[in-house]
Amino acid sequence: MTANNAYAKYKEQSVTTATPEELTLMLYNGCIKFINLAEVFIDDKNIEKINVNILKAQDIVNELNITLNMDYEVSENLRQLYSFVNERLIEANLRKDKKPLLEAKEIVTELRDTWKEAMALSRKGK
Repeated sequence: MTANNAYAKYKEQSVTTATPEELTLMLYNGCIKFINLAEVFIDDKNIEKINVNILKAQDIVNELNITLNMDYEVSENLRQLYSFVNERLIEANLRKDKKPLLEAKEIVTELRDTWKEAMALSRKGK
């Protein structure tokens, strides 16, 4: 088994054995990763890779949005934030501009950090 195959198997297993909370954290981290890559490609003026990475970030934001449990009041606020982040990603992709990209990343990072903190508090309470 090559190192790449072993890593792919590890990644697959970590996703299939993750709790819903851990999966959400993985999505936030993935979104930030793709936004960071898009930033680099804006500097490099690599139009194709900017587009690919912003679209991947958008896919994650859309997944977070459609999986919201609307039984909770906070979900409506999250839906509005996800919509705003998606708008900023579209703007960044259309203009190949870092400013809206950084705005999107700031919000996703805050959401991720809050989610991580909530997970830690939840574990302490168990």
